[in-house]
Amino acid sequence: MTTPALLPLSGRRIPPLNLGPPSFPHHRATLRLSEKFILLLILSAFITLCFGAFFFLPDSSKHKRFDLGLEDVLIPHVDAGKGAKDPGVFLIHGPDEHRHREEEERLRNKIRADHEKALEEAKEKLRKSREEIRAEIQTEKNKVAQAMKTKETRVLPPVPVPQRVGVSGGDPEDAEIRKKRDKIKEMMKHAWDNYRTYGWGHNELRPIARKGHSTNIFGSSQMGATIVDALDTLYIMGLHDEFMDGQRWIEDNLDFSVNSEVSVFEVNIRFIGGLLAAYYLSGEEIFKTKAVQLAEKLLPAFNTPTGIPWAMVNLKSGVGRNWGWASAGSSILAEFGTLHMEFVHLSYLTGDLTYYNKVMHIRKLLQKMERPNGLYPNYLNPRTGRWGQYHTSVGGLGDSFYEYLLKAWLMSDKTDHEARRMYDDAVEAIEKHLIKKSRGGLVFIGEWKNGHLERKMGHLACFAGGMFALGADGSRKDKAGHYLELGAEIARTCHESYDRTALKLGPESFKFDGAVEAVAVRQAEKYYILRPEVIETYWYLWRFTHDPRYRQWGWEAALAIEKSCRVSGGFSGVKDVYSPTPAHDDVQQSFFLAETLKRGAASSSTSPCSMKMLSSATGPPHQFVESSQ
Repeated sequence: MTTPALLPLSGRRIPPLNLGPPSFPHHRATLRLSEKFILLLILSAFITLCFGAFFFLPDSSKHKRFDLGLEDVLIPHVDAGKGAKDPGVFLIHGPDEHRHREEEERLRNKIRADHEKALEEAKEKLRKSREEIRAEIQTEKNKVAQAMKTKETRVLPPVPVPQRVGVSGGDPEDAEIRKKRDKIKEMMKHAWDNYRTYGWGHNELRPIARKGHSTNIFGSSQMGATIVDALDTLYIMGLHDEFMDGQRWIEDNLDFSVNSEVSVFEVNIRFIGGLLAAYYLSGEEIFKTKAVQLAEKLLPAFNTPTGIPWAMVNLKSGVGRNWGWASAGSSILAEFGTLHMEFVHLSYLTGDLTYYNKVMHIRKLLQKMERPNGLYPNYLNPRTGRWGQYHTSVGGLGDSFYEYLLKAWLMSDKTDHEARRMYDDAVEAIEKHLIKKSRGGLVFIGEWKNGHLERKMGHLACFAGGMFALGADGSRKDKAGHYLELGAEIARTCHESYDRTALKLGPESFKFDGAVEAVAVRQAEKYYILRPEVIETYWYLWRFTHDPRYRQWGWEAALAIEKSCRVSGGFSGVKDVYSPTPAHDDVQQSFFLAETLKRGAASSSTSPCSMKMLSSATGPPHQFVESSQ
């Protein structure tokens, strides 16, 4: 017997059969497009009917388990004690078990009620015609558009502007110091003028290619990040013509109604912080108005099950998401923990407590959570409210969270005791588990990863020397002298990381393994991108101790930047600080104008600089913080 062919009919060669004239009309083997569409509609209607019928079935325990499946995720359980069925249940509420059981039951009832309400709404929708549903959708669209228009055009309430301290004056008597300050100002002018010529309106500048530059943190739109970020530095340095150029661009061109996905953290510190600082320094209402408009665009990022905001948000649609690389979709401590100062200012300026409540909710949630070894991990899942990977760092991913706790206390005129307590607890855990001394006597801050200490310190962590000095006054157990000394030790270590390179500029991170101390080992860690953290720590230590070595170290860093990073079109980062011939990365970061040069100028001044000169916007009257707590 012949084996039957396995090819499909279309692949076989079959001679046509001659069957004679047909005795019946010819029928097509295929359907017209319109007929296919009708069949598809019928199939869709059938599926919709089956799915809708599910909601009309009587409730059962199985269905209830399906509906309420998120309860265990959203409601933290109270440990029932030793006799409980599950003794491993996580206790995060505290010792008042009865009160928290009532709270848990209340939350469960609320979730059930919300589900029942959603079910009724779904049933109601199914009873309506297509035309009625379309009309409702259009009505909702019109309401949203009108609400957005109202917010953009509303007049903000007048509020007293805090006294601007340290904005002008402070000329040093020493002619040599004045000369150094003027040099820093000239460097600022060189950076700004080239940006004005080659990158105006773009987020940043490529000084060698002489064109605009941007990264994904700013999305796809050109929002003039360098303009907004540098405004306060221009004002403080007395570059008022340049400041006015920036103000006019903001009035005419800065628009946040763009289809662009941005980093909530970066846009907050660079744009909202920059705009608020410009407002407090100049009193110009346009800066306050723009800051509030942008803040409204960021609020949808907080629409998560826990209230921990997404890392990214689309300014037009409000859709948020997290970085794909961040520990299974987690939010990052240094990002959601670095919103507090700006958002408190926004509530003060607008009278709207929404901003204040958003950041206070984050703080309350963090206070309830168990912390391994008292340390804050860098990752927190905004869906489940649970920590991600147990990785703690005072450098990248964690740094500014601790800084903002301390400065929230200072901003409140030292009345925000909750912030101070969280800061002190965190610093004690950091000192116990992360701060070590190398064989060569250098004190460094390592990183805790999955139960062990990695003996590596990042350039970003060098800010902590200044933070410890700033937080010395008011520390527990009268340890002000101890923390001032600790800050000085960190400053010395970071200075060594600069001094042990060919360019006298610090690498992105450096190791303390065996004979290697304060030196980068991997090629990918040898770059310098115009960062300010080391110069910032020098500034703090100079202010608190008046030891001239810190002012000298800051000047040496400025000279190294001038020598190795200056190009004809501005300033550029370098790829390898250990190579005597600098290879440039061709990016002039916005924070170079906003932070690095500002700290350098402040080190050559005797003016009692305000908080924005150090970090973020100037603090509002502390009475607002007190009354809101």
